[in-house]
Amino acid sequence: MSLFADEAPTASETSDPSRRGRARFGWIVLVLSLVLLGVLSAVPAPYVIEQPGPVFNVLGTTEGDDGDVPLIEVHDTQTYDTGGTLDMLTVQLVGNPQRSPGWLDIVSAWFDPSRAVVPMDLYFPPGVTTEQRDEQNATLMVDSQQDSVAAALRQLGYEVPEHVAVAQIAEGSPAQGVLELDDEIVAVNGAAVTGLDGLRTAISDNGTAAPASFDIVRGGVASTVDITPTTATATDGTTSTVIGIGTKVSYDLPVDITIQLDNVGGPSAGMVFALGMIDLLTPGELNGGQDVAGTGTIDADGNVGAIGGIRQKLFGAKDAGADWFLAPASNCDEVVGHVPDGLTVFAVKTLDDSLAALDAIADGGDTSALPTCKTG
Repeated sequence: MSLFADEAPTASETSDPSRRGRARFGWIVLVLSLVLLGVLSAVPAPYVIEQPGPVFNVLGTTEGDDGDVPLIEVHDTQTYDTGGTLDMLTVQLVGNPQRSPGWLDIVSAWFDPSRAVVPMDLYFPPGVTTEQRDEQNATLMVDSQQDSVAAALRQLGYEVPEHVAVAQIAEGSPAQGVLELDDEIVAVNGAAVTGLDGLRTAISDNGTAAPASFDIVRGGVASTVDITPTTATATDGTTSTVIGIGTKVSYDLPVDITIQLDNVGGPSAGMVFALGMIDLLTPGELNGGQDVAGTGTIDADGNVGAIGGIRQKLFGAKDAGADWFLAPASNCDEVVGHVPDGLTVFAVKTLDDSLAALDAIADGGDTSALPTCKTG
């Protein structure tokens, strides 16, 4: 018997009907498989794919209109040299309502631990266009940058007053016809409003039995209006006392800081922005010259919140060369079991937690006491 695979068949082999039938069946299966493969490649799926996106070192530079510019630029205040990296992570979305991924792409992503398949409606609710989504994400990024500046400066001991204004008014709500967009709410029942939490507390304390007095500034003119709050029930069954408005917050910032980053949306870089500002405004290297990545929203009081796409960001951090990762504690259920080899993850709830982790990393000491994401 020959060991060559291309030996010519004998006459008996070519005349064997069962052998010819098996060969014909094999060709049919091959053709059908190719047709199915082509269909799967072409037919759109009602899903999008999350995958690691670009990584930006907030201590470094980014491309501007006139060349490279500092990603975080501090004006008219002394800054200090930094080292290593503080990486902010992004998630790249493959697919949109106008161009969905094919099923072949979906199947491939299911078997890739750095990618995730999610329903299209999660990112693009019915009636929301790609342009509207991008505009909303751009707004979230701008708001996040302002919150991060306020958080960093407060951490450094600066006074950062904030102003609460009307951004939305619900149809049929108690505020409709009384308040207008951009009205600044200065006080409730004579007590000064110093932030969003204070406004919520004042409305809740007033209750629904009697009107609350709101001191407002509209177009530079001060006035007082009365609104009787009502009770709202959330989808989880909890109730709250509301007047039916959405709000926006602005700050009187004592230090002029500019964040220069185009074509990136969402609020998830807030914590890393704040850490970058603190590093620039304080002597020494906050990270000890090491490569650290992180993610998480932040409010002006330094509270770190959950973000989307944490698994993709873990892989993005590892691919960028980070050794350490700061993750929101509220994302720990998605972190456990999905950490790439060689990356150490610490769980943080506040800006203080993040600074404590960086301090331990910079000292090169024992980091075992730092909070991590635990199973169960």
